[in-house]
Amino acid sequence: MTVNKQRGGTLAGLILGVVVGLGIALVVAAYVSKVPVPFLSSGSRLVDQDAKEAARNKNWNPNAGLVGEGASGSGTKPQTPAGTTANLPTPAVTGQTPEPGAAASNDPLGDLARSRAQGSATAAPAAAGAAAGTASGYNYFIQAGAFRAADEADAQRAQLAMLGWDARTSEGQQNGRSVYRVRIGPFARRDDAEQLKGKLDGAGISSILVRVSTGSAASASR
Repeated sequence: MTVNKQRGGTLAGLILGVVVGLGIALVVAAYVSKVPVPFLSSGSRLVDQDAKEAARNKNWNPNAGLVGEGASGSGTKPQTPAGTTANLPTPAVTGQTPEPGAAASNDPLGDLARSRAQGSATAAPAAAGAAAGTASGYNYFIQAGAFRAADEADAQRAQLAMLGWDARTSEGQQNGRSVYRVRIGPFARRDDAEQLKGKLDGAGISSILVRVSTGSAASASR
């Protein structure tokens, strides 16, 4: 009986060991099937990476970083070969065309002489008018008021200056009393003086036309 019991226990132990071993083998096989093999998987990854790198190098665009987001879907443009010249747009000319008169002259002395001659020609009519007034012996003034106080005369002068006319005050005697006259001038021509008087009358300023000899006109104004 004892021998039979030992044989039965040994057989049960063998069966249990086989079952446990099969279970361990199944677990190991399942684990190995899920974990990638180092050499085989690394080789396949290298092949895939090389293919992707070759595709990127083929479609590489050096100006990709300068292109906006809206141009990302338009594809890459063919590059111009190194031996050819790209068709670049002609830059617009922003400089102004110099005028013919702005060019530098080769004769500065001649230009100076011509400018002086032009200045003399411009001053000739004014000199002629002054000479005419001197020849006639009279100058013409427009008197815009005569005041007993110098302050009143200065106020009238300031009002005329605000309207754009340069007036002067002169002190004189009238009926034994000092008066301060506000006058604009002198004018060599009576027509010029009357034209100014019309402008003053239009501005609401009373005025009279005064004819003064050239000698007294030079000493009266201040």
